[in-house]
Amino acid sequence: MEFVARQSMNACPFVRSTSTHHLKKLAANSSLAATASHCPVVGPALQQQRYYSQPSKPAQAQTSDIATGIKKDVSPIRMDSNETAFDYNGMYESDLANKRKDNSYRYFNNINRLAKEFPKAHRQTEDDKVTVWCSNDYLGMGRHPEIIKTMKATMDKYGSGAGGTRNIAGHNHAAINLESELACLNKKEAALVFSSCFIANDAIISLLGQKIKNLVIFSDQSNHASMILGVRNSKAKKHIFKHNNLKDLESQLAQYPKSTPKLIAFESVYSMCGSVAPIEKICDLAKRYGALTFLDEVHAVGMYGPHGQGVAEHLDFDLHLQSGIASPSVVDKRTILDRVDMITGTCGKSFGTVGGYVAGSANLIDWLRSYAPGFIFTTTLPPAIMAGTATSVRIVRADIEARIKQQLNTRYVKDSFENLGIPVIPNPSHIVPVLVGNAADAKKASDMLMNKHRIYVQAINYPTVPVGEERLRITPTPGHGKEICDQLISAVDDVFTELNLPRINKWQSQGGHCGVGDANYVPEPNLWTQDQLSLTNQDLHSNVHNPVIEQIETSSGVRL
Repeated sequence: MEFVARQSMNACPFVRSTSTHHLKKLAANSSLAATASHCPVVGPALQQQRYYSQPSKPAQAQTSDIATGIKKDVSPIRMDSNETAFDYNGMYESDLANKRKDNSYRYFNNINRLAKEFPKAHRQTEDDKVTVWCSNDYLGMGRHPEIIKTMKATMDKYGSGAGGTRNIAGHNHAAINLESELACLNKKEAALVFSSCFIANDAIISLLGQKIKNLVIFSDQSNHASMILGVRNSKAKKHIFKHNNLKDLESQLAQYPKSTPKLIAFESVYSMCGSVAPIEKICDLAKRYGALTFLDEVHAVGMYGPHGQGVAEHLDFDLHLQSGIASPSVVDKRTILDRVDMITGTCGKSFGTVGGYVAGSANLIDWLRSYAPGFIFTTTLPPAIMAGTATSVRIVRADIEARIKQQLNTRYVKDSFENLGIPVIPNPSHIVPVLVGNAADAKKASDMLMNKHRIYVQAINYPTVPVGEERLRITPTPGHGKEICDQLISAVDDVFTELNLPRINKWQSQGGHCGVGDANYVPEPNLWTQDQLSLTNQDLHSNVHNPVIEQIETSSGVRL
């Protein structure tokens, strides 16, 4: 400070000609700024508009001027000397008490999946084993020996972590390989990997709204929380259309000129009810009204299509089966997969690892890589995770038999439940949502399955599903063979009997609920046809097995 004062005295004629006592007096009576405004240098600077962010004004506060020691009010309301701080802990206790009261409090079970025995897992102690029936590791890839081998070798060579963001810590060939594999799987020009698909959905949707002026977002009412958050963070105008309701969606789209930028955000398979979006018809509406399409394939990737891309590939099944990893040659028609502008997915479900991704055009992916804070400022996935995921993508792509086995196990469970009157919310996918309709009963059913039958199925309640639609969400894998399925079916039947839970006929007498017992409900055909379920790995195109994937430059911005 002394150095600054000496320099000021040398440079400023006002300071040089004014005594220290007078300067202190000016500061004390707050007239220093007024005097400085007449300075030919400081005056113009004081008049300039500042665009820095300003702190919020406190509602009630009293402070002291550090320089003068004089107390001054910064609020019209003076604080009482006996005022106490906000009761933060009381708020926590009250909210948690409300959660327990309405039976929406979440209990996390201690479940440790055993790689060599999956679907077995142990609880607190290793001899306390249960069968897992609600994992999203749909194909059991989390224990695949080739994936584990790849991850171990990569970790031995490159360590346990990435060291930071890609921009700071640097890029690596594991990231390039994975993004190239994902671009190939989705038959898009490029892909970008995020730390999770939750982050990807939020980052992408929010960025689109922030960067595209006057964008209007149309979001399915059953979209995942990550997409809802992205819409909220985008600050864009939004419309929520009824779940899978094309008429409602079109009526909302029609309110705007075609020139108005629009985004339709939806999922392929909705994880809690198993419903499937009419992707092709949504693409038709997007073309008619000039909208971008954002498709979340999180619960479909690995499960549908000849190569496991998802539902978008499955809807043109034969075309993709014939072309393998290459894009089908279609005259006067684009595939549904090609018509979707951006596709997000996860590495944490059917691929058995962790992370999320988006696939799309090279320009779109490069734009997201360059502008999305959720990508730029987040530590990237470790090389071992990305290398293991790339291996998983290659295995899943070439193993249609695993997808088929999973579908057959699902159908066996659904058909058996129907024969016993166990209410399964109808859907054409691999999800088996058993309707309970009451949060307390759903928790009791889950606990009884665990404690009496050694079966782990988590109860699903609000806010994941609406109040009154609580359920048990069951997800068979290829490893859940007939013997294990029969154990589940018998156990669920016993739980419904002992707890007197409503079966199909009870819901039917009430006019139906969630499609169960609804006389007007028209069931959709299963996505997998009988012909598709008869295929083997040998029926896949030869280019699917151990393909050489071209590395994409978009991953790093550096020409390879």
